[in-house]
Amino acid sequence: MLLKDKTVLLGVTGGIAAYKSASLASLLVKAGATVRVIMTEHAQNFINPITFETLTGHKCITDTFDRNFEFHVEHVALAKKADVILTAPATANIIAKLAHGIADDMLTTTILASRAPKIIAPAMNTGMYENPVTQNNLKLLAEYGMEIVPPSSGRLACGDEGAGKMPEPDVLFQYIVRELAYEKDMAGLHVMVTAGPTCESIDPVRYITNHSTGKMGYSIAKICMLRGADVTLVTGRTSLVPPPFVDVVSVTSAKDMFDAVTARSNDMDVIVKAAAVADYRPLYVAEEKVKKSDSSLSIELERTDDILKYLGEHKRSHQFLCGFSMETEHMLENSRRKLTEKNLDMIVANNLKIQGAGFGTDTNIVTMITPDSLTELALMSKDEVAVKLIDFILERRK
Repeated sequence: MLLKDKTVLLGVTGGIAAYKSASLASLLVKAGATVRVIMTEHAQNFINPITFETLTGHKCITDTFDRNFEFHVEHVALAKKADVILTAPATANIIAKLAHGIADDMLTTTILASRAPKIIAPAMNTGMYENPVTQNNLKLLAEYGMEIVPPSSGRLACGDEGAGKMPEPDVLFQYIVRELAYEKDMAGLHVMVTAGPTCESIDPVRYITNHSTGKMGYSIAKICMLRGADVTLVTGRTSLVPPPFVDVVSVTSAKDMFDAVTARSNDMDVIVKAAAVADYRPLYVAEEKVKKSDSSLSIELERTDDILKYLGEHKRSHQFLCGFSMETEHMLENSRRKLTEKNLDMIVANNLKIQGAGFGTDTNIVTMITPDSLTELALMSKDEVAVKLIDFILERRK
């Protein structure tokens, strides 16, 4: 479970969006987190504390001077216990208090006493949000090291249109996961991952592609992001939702991917090419009528640009270059040859004939190959493969 043994302190203030925080609490509990909720007095006008107590299994704190508490000094104990504090919704009032160190209720005193990372999710009327006073207060909180979640835009409860809506619970959940799920051992690293298939047009209707779904590359990008890296994901067409907090560059053809990768490669510390690029593109197409209702195509092909070869030839001293090898036979021999010929630091090989490996599955079976080692992994989820892969890369970079 992503958040097992983690304690999330959820602050709920007096806004109509307070009802969304109940769904967020539920998501956090399902992910294994211990969730403690502090509600302001005004928040109780929008949602009953019993709701949070039922969802979390813990008493909802509403009064600084409540004598029926679990710890000796409640706000200090909660402040020390929290791994992260999220205030959602955060009204203009609570933002102003936190920006200026006012601690006059249980939530503000706990936040002020805590050294845990703090995330603020503003939610209010558009005019209040855009007011220079509120914007200056948010800048102050950011300067103090708090993370500000940009509000969504749309129709607000007051009927206005504009910025000020609290993001949906699943969005806020991702902020918590990014903060807590993994140690930030990739902080400061710039990583580029390629994923998915490329498509080469034959004509306005038909194209050449492959069966890649992009799942392995998306998993690698996600795990790198969760471990603190600055991630660029160059992706062909897939049905997947890109992981949050990454720079997504969408491409179609092999030439598009080559241009996107080579334009950014010099700035990268780690490059993982997990995309299944089409090896050929149509150079000439002739259509011959066979019958009245049938026709056949005669297609002349040319090879597409070899992204890994280019990266290997232009590899910088600080870069780690990892490729993927999809083989149906002679997997180890062919993969080792590619490793040497393309000047890679590592290649990840899998046999497309093995059940549970390759395209379209949620699992994979891979072998990680370097010039002086070979490490076979058992069947596991692609997220688990990504974790092992990154562990291996970080160890090799030392």
